[in-house]
Amino acid sequence: MKYYKTSEIAKMVGVHPNTVRLYEEWGFLQVIPRNSSGYRVFTEEHLEQMKLARMALRCQFVEGNIRKMAAAIVRTAAQGNLKEALEKAFNYLLHIKNERVRAEEVLDLIDKWINGEMDKDTGIYYKRMNVAKLLNVSIDVLRNWERNGLIDTPRNDKNNYRMYGPYEINRIKVIRTLRSANYSIMSIHRMLRFIDKGQKDNIKELINTPLPHEDIISATDRWISTLIESEKDARDVINQLKKMNRINYKDTSNKP
Repeated sequence: MKYYKTSEIAKMVGVHPNTVRLYEEWGFLQVIPRNSSGYRVFTEEHLEQMKLARMALRCQFVEGNIRKMAAAIVRTAAQGNLKEALEKAFNYLLHIKNERVRAEEVLDLIDKWINGEMDKDTGIYYKRMNVAKLLNVSIDVLRNWERNGLIDTPRNDKNNYRMYGPYEINRIKVIRTLRSANYSIMSIHRMLRFIDKGQKDNIKELINTPLPHEDIISATDRWISTLIESEKDARDVINQLKKMNRINYKDTSNKP
């Protein structure tokens, strides 16, 4: 059996040696034995696990649930439960696909919204608490979006209560989806300004292209592109786990 030092395994995977130690601390690696001198001793099994961790965590700017699911896959594999890790990896891929579908759907919603197809007044209005429950967001979140100028809700002339109609609800759906996709408030505000002005530019380019004067520029403003990359990473994770399963089966079958 071949053994590796920390510096060697770090170089093979393309990370700093401190990253290897950090992964050990986070539970992303199997138990690492030490030699008589107290130095860590890594095996081929650790090398494959490091490769898995790098694939799963390759995309740094992704929605919280995706990050948590990726970490859970790596930790499960590190505990030796490769079959369970593979099941989690397939669920992980499905989750990313669903997020991408939702991201694409909201862009279609915006296109319809721009063209006035979703603003029909049904005469039915909701209070803030009802809207919060309907769209599964908190009242504080709605207040925050109003304070940031994302929503301008009309009020009832008689009791001064806010009146959320189809237009406001559809607008909140767009905001909620984009926020869940980690778009910044500034990015959403920019897009809504263009929509409110009746400009019908390509929405995908609009939401993904910050204006020159804006200083908040992150990969989360390229959500769909990030999801495409994350989907590829998820497939790589699945293939890596299958490889690790084959290696594990081969090693087990060769034991006397």
